[in-house]
Amino acid sequence: MKLQLESNNLDDYLDEIPPIIEFSTPKVKETIAAIEAQADSPRERAQLAFEFARDEIAHSFDTNSEVITVSAEDAIVKKEGICFAKSHVLAALLRGMNIPAGFCYQRVLRKGTVDSGYALHGLNAVYLDDVGWFRVDPRGNKPGVDSQFSIEEEKLAYPIREELGEYDYPHVLTEPLLSVIRAMRDSDDCHALFYNRPESM
Repeated sequence: MKLQLESNNLDDYLDEIPPIIEFSTPKVKETIAAIEAQADSPRERAQLAFEFARDEIAHSFDTNSEVITVSAEDAIVKKEGICFAKSHVLAALLRGMNIPAGFCYQRVLRKGTVDSGYALHGLNAVYLDDVGWFRVDPRGNKPGVDSQFSIEEEKLAYPIREELGEYDYPHVLTEPLLSVIRAMRDSDDCHALFYNRPESM
């Protein structure tokens, strides 16, 4: 897929977006410091940040949790969040290490059937000087889902089935979608959020 950038200025993909994407908060700073102590190159640091967001932040739908986290800091503190929160974590970590990161979305079936309806799924795009832009999905793996930090070939959580009405948006946004943030903030708990997620961009 040819990605469509919202901005051609890389600096727009490095900004903090208080209070959601901040890299000056305690837990985000602590995580960045741990990553930087383990790796020197931007590629290695990006992979460690991806693996942290994918593996160390539990997916709230998978664990049947009621907790909603929105900001990167809150998701790291509580160690959980849905796909959108996990993408916020990854963006905050990468931007805090001066690695440009954007926000991407897919329209997927809510429960795997057309009758169940559709919902947006959030993931990220990352920029490395020697590679350019590529997408990664920190959703978190489970049986049937195997997302990886892969530069040459995308290895995302969900294969998009256009014949079923699913859609892969090519946009790389500088900020999370307002409709997504609003749904997260307005839902009483994660069970409500499962149905309150926007259906499309």
